[in-house]
Amino acid sequence: MTTNSALSGMVVLDLTQIMAGPFCTMSLADMGADVIKVEKLNGGDDNRRMGPPFINDWSAGFLALNRNKRSLAVDLRSEVGRIMFKRLVEKADALVENFRPGVMERLGLDYESLAAIKPSLVYCSVSGFGNSGPYAKKGGFDLVAQGVSGLMSITGHPDLPPAKVGVPITDISAGLLAANGVLCAYIHALKTGHGQQVDTSLMEAGVAYTVWESSVYFADGDIPGPLGSAHRVSAPYQALRTLDGYLNIGAATQPTWEQLCRAIGQESLIDDYRFLMPGDRKARQDELATLLEETFSTDTTGNWLKLLEDAGVVAGPIYNMDQVYKDPQVLARQMLVDLEDPELGTIHNIGIPVKLSSTPGQIRTRAPMLGEHSVEVLIENGFSQAEVDELLELGVVMENQGPGTR
Repeated sequence: MTTNSALSGMVVLDLTQIMAGPFCTMSLADMGADVIKVEKLNGGDDNRRMGPPFINDWSAGFLALNRNKRSLAVDLRSEVGRIMFKRLVEKADALVENFRPGVMERLGLDYESLAAIKPSLVYCSVSGFGNSGPYAKKGGFDLVAQGVSGLMSITGHPDLPPAKVGVPITDISAGLLAANGVLCAYIHALKTGHGQQVDTSLMEAGVAYTVWESSVYFADGDIPGPLGSAHRVSAPYQALRTLDGYLNIGAATQPTWEQLCRAIGQESLIDDYRFLMPGDRKARQDELATLLEETFSTDTTGNWLKLLEDAGVVAGPIYNMDQVYKDPQVLARQMLVDLEDPELGTIHNIGIPVKLSSTPGQIRTRAPMLGEHSVEVLIENGFSQAEVDELLELGVVMENQGPGTR
């Protein structure tokens, strides 16, 4: 944690795992919050063992989502562990958890119980369906949330099997919404001294994304379906085939449409009655795409992109991940950040997507080993060495001092 970070001094107890919750707390940690990742003794965050393995406590996914955090391994099922945890709450500003609703209540660590200890505490819960309603007790994963929120009904191509968005979008967006909620509640707590509970879910995150689709449904009752890469209300605004691949074209407005026609030598389309106005082009988007592809298929993607860029037409390539991290703009915006670690060597990180001019975020440390900071955190929070030694001896807390010590 650095003193010039936006969230310096903010202490967050992180009882999350897998994706949505860790993305929330990583966002806070990147901006300088002291995020203490509270993990179960047996294996910690399940994401430590998911995906391609590295060594010991790290998987690729765990490394990506848990940088800038410290790990405290504790048995919260034990009374001693819960008493110890409540002492940490006294000095914390926020708590984030993504257990299934009811778990924290059974542990006696629900919002009401902890707010009695720390009235200014911001307590954030991220779940599949939220803490209220008939689905509150259901478990939720991104795939399920994409289905229930309608996202899978509008993703992919017509007349093909259902497809999900290629990334775990409801997980990530729920994490972002949670971080936003935590910061709103934290600002309120700083002003008033009163904390509150923040509650969001994967389902709500998915529904929130359906801006165009919900608007169309609200307006006329039509149920939108999948459109491939095409836009819901504008055309041409989609991927079009070239001689050697595809490119993305964004010509959603009348001026940009006319600009595109002139750039590709198809000025006659400007006055073509079939495509005169935006609504005409949308109504005949398949016919229009076929006509445009007749032109674009005569040359390569690279040549078209150069011509369109010179003409000021908004267009772009469709990259694979290798191409993404070689793109000069991605690199210039520091969306690839390398971190050197004595145990893991060079760790590639997705950069911080929000740039602050005075208090920028920073990737300071790799994701922790399970229990790597247990003793450090307890001592900082007022536990004596004798108390720490007793907790270690009782097996309530675990310390991990390096590879091979677990």
